[in-house]
Amino acid sequence: MSYIQRFYMSSKIEYRTRFGMLTGALAGLLLLAACTDRGKEDKADATPEAVVRTVERRAEPLTTQQPGRLEAYRSADVRARAGGVVIERRYQEGQKVARGDVLFRIDPQPLSAALDAARGALAKAQAEHDSAKDKIERYRGLLEERAISAREDAESRAAEARTRADVLAARAEVRRAELNLGYTSVVSPIAGRVRRAEVTEGALVGLDSPTLLTRVEQIDPIYVNFSQPAAEVYAMTRDLRAGKLQNGNEAAAPKVHVTLPDGREYDLPGKLLFTDLAVDPGTDTIAMRALLPNPDGVLLPGAFVQVRMQGAVNPNIVRVPRESLLRTGNGAVVRVVDAQGKVHDTKVRAEAIEGRDWLVTDGLKGGEQVIVHNVVQFADGMQVKVKADGEPKVAAKPASAAAAATPDTSEAQAKLESDPARAGPASKAETL
Repeated sequence: MSYIQRFYMSSKIEYRTRFGMLTGALAGLLLLAACTDRGKEDKADATPEAVVRTVERRAEPLTTQQPGRLEAYRSADVRARAGGVVIERRYQEGQKVARGDVLFRIDPQPLSAALDAARGALAKAQAEHDSAKDKIERYRGLLEERAISAREDAESRAAEARTRADVLAARAEVRRAELNLGYTSVVSPIAGRVRRAEVTEGALVGLDSPTLLTRVEQIDPIYVNFSQPAAEVYAMTRDLRAGKLQNGNEAAAPKVHVTLPDGREYDLPGKLLFTDLAVDPGTDTIAMRALLPNPDGVLLPGAFVQVRMQGAVNPNIVRVPRESLLRTGNGAVVRVVDAQGKVHDTKVRAEAIEGRDWLVTDGLKGGEQVIVHNVVQFADGMQVKVKADGEPKVAAKPASAAAAATPDTSEAQAKLESDPARAGPASKAETL
């Protein structure tokens, strides 16, 4: 190898060494800058994001919720009014019936015989009465001729009065026997649905007392009975007089809604019918009754329901979601974010629940940004980033800034080595 070749070879090695050091230093600076920028981003990302909703103040009817029991609009016990053996049941349990429909038949033969006997007794009494009347007519002429005494005439008149009374009594017995015979066809006293039968064919009923055969209930419409604490009624009356509350439609009765035992809301609202005039001393409540339409028979007597009644209107209601309200040792609070992104625990007064919202009557003026999701993750005084409820989430970056800024030094060096124009003196030596 000549001197010139050795010189160029050593120059090429020295150049590659220096180039590698320069490339490594440049990559280190870029990596440091990327890490610094990422640290700033991580610090910014460390500020938690709070989902908020701007609340508004508006007029809302106050709603009270109390437990209640459903009661049939009409209910009638069907009893045997005539004694005898049940020979037929003419209805299917649970079916609808009209007033006067025959439900049971009792053996009529004994009562038919009793009617015949009563009619015979009436005929006998009528004959005796006719005879007594004829006797009076005969005695009238004899008395004028003084053929009989006044005593005999008086006795004949008394006999006619007794037989006339016997006729009236016999007629009453005939009427009684006819009624008893009619009672062998047991009919429904009202329209409604028939419940299960209490007796079967072959049962002896109605001898000592009227035997219960079944029940008929009218459940469209249907009553719901409930009670409201007297203290709530007094407070509402006081607020109405003070002007804090307003009367709604005074011409219409307050609307009533019920929640079924399975938690579903009943679709058809009812109206308040009755408020008791006295407070129950045992429970300190006031009894109330409402009427609900029940065309499909969904509501059943005896069922336990939750009753919601709309009363007076509060003009200063602020709705907040249920999950926004927290119970603390100092009462109910909601977490509000101010214009600087700082969280504040705000004490509120929540009167009632309507749907998925609390009705706040004090503590919020409207226009506040209330945290609505993951409320327990935040605390009073915390700094947060505000995100409006319902905004889409920000998509994640496809790659980090550091990864994007970090070059592939081996690839750069390979390109430099493979490019004769960028290789400097080494490339010239290789051409020699």
